[in-house]
Amino acid sequence: MADTFNYRIDHHGSLVRPAGLTDPGDDPAALDDAVREAVALQRTVRSTVVTDGGFPYEDFRGAVLAAVSGFRRTGDTGPDGLARWVAEALPKADGPLAADRAARLTELTVIAPKVSLPSPAYLAATTFDPALAGSGGPSSARELGEALAEIVHAEIELLVSRGVRLIQLDNPLLLGQLTAEPAAPGVLAFEDALAVEALAARLDERPEGVRIGVCPGRRAPDTVDRARAERLYGEVPADRWILPYDRGTAAELDLLRALPEDRDVCLGVVDATTPELEEIDTVLARIDAGAAIKDIEDMALSPSRGFADVGARPLLGAGDQRRKLVLVETLARYCWGNEF
Repeated sequence: MADTFNYRIDHHGSLVRPAGLTDPGDDPAALDDAVREAVALQRTVRSTVVTDGGFPYEDFRGAVLAAVSGFRRTGDTGPDGLARWVAEALPKADGPLAADRAARLTELTVIAPKVSLPSPAYLAATTFDPALAGSGGPSSARELGEALAEIVHAEIELLVSRGVRLIQLDNPLLLGQLTAEPAAPGVLAFEDALAVEALAARLDERPEGVRIGVCPGRRAPDTVDRARAERLYGEVPADRWILPYDRGTAAELDLLRALPEDRDVCLGVVDATTPELEEIDTVLARIDAGAAIKDIEDMALSPSRGFADVGARPLLGAGDQRRKLVLVETLARYCWGNEF
C-alpha cells in the first residue's frame, strides 16, 4: 500500500494535559487553550498527525460514553482501573461523537487531524452486564457490540466526509485473544469481537489518504497464535494496524509476520510508560528486523501507547513526553530522511 499518506510520525492520541485542566467540562475556554498548546507541541515535534490530546474526555472511552445514551456510570472500578460503566439499554447517539471537535483542529493547523475512538467490541466487552438483560438491557454482548458498531461506523463516515484522514479504533483486549493458549472467553468471544470490529471499520469508499486504523492492544502476548492473528487482520477491514514494538520480543515480530502485504503498520517503538530514552541503535535494529518482513514504505512509528489514556493519570510528565515524541521523530528521520 506504499503511497505518500503514511503519516510516518504518529502517536496514539492522548497527551499529558496541563495541570490546571482537571475537569475539562468545567471550563471550555481553558480546554480550548490547552488544545491549542497541544497542537503547537505536535507541530514542534514534527508530528505528521495532530489530535486534541484526548483533553475533552475523562479517559480514552469518552468520545463514545460522553455522547451516547444507554450507559450508566457505576461507583465501581473495572479490572483495567477505569470507572465501570454498564449498558442499561441499546445505545443511541445523541449527535456527532468527535466530528465537531475534529473540525476545530482543522482550524488550528494544516497537519492532518487524527481522531481516536474506543472500539465497539471493547466497549461491549467491558459494559455488558448479563444481570440487566432481563430488565431492558442488551440481550448479549454481541447485540450491544453491533449497536455500538453502527454508531461508530456512522461517526467514521462523518469524520471522513469532514476531511479527517486518520481514525484509530482502540481495543486493548484483542492481543490477549491471540495468545497460543487463549484465556477463557469473556462476555464477548473472539469471533464476535471480530465481527463487531468489522462492522465499524468497513468503508465502501476510501478517499485518497484515508486510513482506518486499529490498535489491538498495548503489549504483545508471550506467544502468538498465527492463525488467530491472520483471522484478526483478515476479517477486520482496517487499513492500518498500530502494534506494540518496544520490547524486542519474538511475539512482536510474529504479529508483524501475520500482517497482509496490503496493510499499513504503525510500530510503537518507544515505551510511553518510562521516562528513560531508548538507545537509537537498539530501536533501529528492531526496525530493520521488521523491514525484513514488511516493506518499510508501509510503516510508520509512534510511542507504544497513549501518554494519558486516563486524563488524571498521565504515564509520564510533560517534559518526558516531549522527549519521547522527539525521539520518534528522530527515528523516523533515520528511516526515511525528510520524506514524510
